[in-house]
Amino acid sequence: MALMRRATRVLAAGSWSGAADHVALDYEGRFLRRKRLVAASGADFLVDLEEVTNLTGGEAFALEDGSLIEVRCALEPVLGITGDLTRLAWHIGNRHTPCQIEPARLVIRDDHVLEAMLKGLGARVEKRMEPFRPESGAYGMGRTMGHEHGHSAGAFHAHG
Repeated sequence: MALMRRATRVLAAGSWSGAADHVALDYEGRFLRRKRLVAASGADFLVDLEEVTNLTGGEAFALEDGSLIEVRCALEPVLGITGDLTRLAWHIGNRHTPCQIEPARLVIRDDHVLEAMLKGLGARVEKRMEPFRPESGAYGMGRTMGHEHGHSAGAFHAHG
C-alpha cells in the first residue's frame, strides 16, 4: 500500500504557479490544520500543517513530493442581501455572523432564521449558490469565532 501524499505548507495566493490539481473547499473546510482531502482528480492527500490555517482561496498546498494543489472556494448555499446595507450589516454583526461585504450587497451563509429576521427588517434576500468569502475576523484568527470576545461567560452583555 502506498503512503498518502502529504501537504505540509501553504503557499500564498499569487506566489506560486503550476498546480498539478485543485481542491474545492467550502467556508468551514478552508479552516484546517490536519485533514484528509480529495483533489478534483480523485487523488487523496493529507494536509498536515503546523497550526490551524484560514484559507481564502487562491493558495496552494505544497506537497512533500514538490507538487502543488490549488485551493478553490467551493460553491455553497448563501443569501445575497440588499437594502439598507449599513443597518442590515449592524444586525448581522450583532449576531456574530460571518459576512461577505460587497459594494451593493451583503452575503451570509444560508440560514432560515437570519433570512426571516432580515426580511422583517426590509431586506431583499436572494438564495444563491456561490463561493463564500466573508470578512476576516478583527482579532487575528481570520474568522468570527463564535460569541466569546474577551469577557467572562457571566459578564453582562446586551445585544440591542
